[in-house]
Amino acid sequence: MIWLRLRGHRPRFTRQLPVGPYILDFACRSAKLAVEIDGSQHAESAGDERRTAFLAALGWRVLRFWNSDVRENADGVVEAILAAVIDDRGPTHPQPLPSREGSRNVSTREE
Repeated sequence: MIWLRLRGHRPRFTRQLPVGPYILDFACRSAKLAVEIDGSQHAESAGDERRTAFLAALGWRVLRFWNSDVRENADGVVEAILAAVIDDRGPTHPQPLPSREGSRNVSTREE
């Protein structure tokens, strides 16, 4: 559900990205953003804390979402992921291009 929504966005996301001994569910390499979708077995997991610490030491930011969040609000999860990319990288165009309206090169010379 999440991949179908993320795959068309830029910067690009990857599924199942190996980083060290871990495999990230989803990742944006350019923003160094790791996204993990976890079940209840991960609640207060020491293994997840080690994983997050390892990734943080490499400069990665980790976002975690519960499976139930994805099932109940997939669009909200994707919005949170994309907002994190913008927070990390900033907007893609700090100064938007001017409107293309009236951009045709129309000659105003009188002949």
